[in-house]
Amino acid sequence: MVRIIKISHEEAKRRLEDVPDGKRFWCHDGKVIRNLKELSKALNDMSDETFHYHLSGARNDFSKWIREVVGDDKLAEDFSKTKSRTQASQVVATSISFLQRKM
Repeated sequence: MVRIIKISHEEAKRRLEDVPDGKRFWCHDGKVIRNLKELSKALNDMSDETFHYHLSGARNDFSKWIREVVGDDKLAEDFSKTKSRTQASQVVATSISFLQRKM
């Protein structure tokens, strides 16, 4: 089933902006992520160890941050289904492209 997502220009812009200082994502490797573009780059650069640290057990720190801080339920759901850094980075990059087209 394909979900059609409607999103306003303002909402797309908000999702691409830096999150508030207290809501940044702190990676296990020390990198700090402020927005989706930085998340995409960090996923490309981080080790598999760091990636899997944030996915241990039933938790998915990235998906939770995307849902609760960025406010993108669809991206959070899509991200939670990924199994590798490469796949996760592609999901985020696709979302960024979608949001940029809405601006």
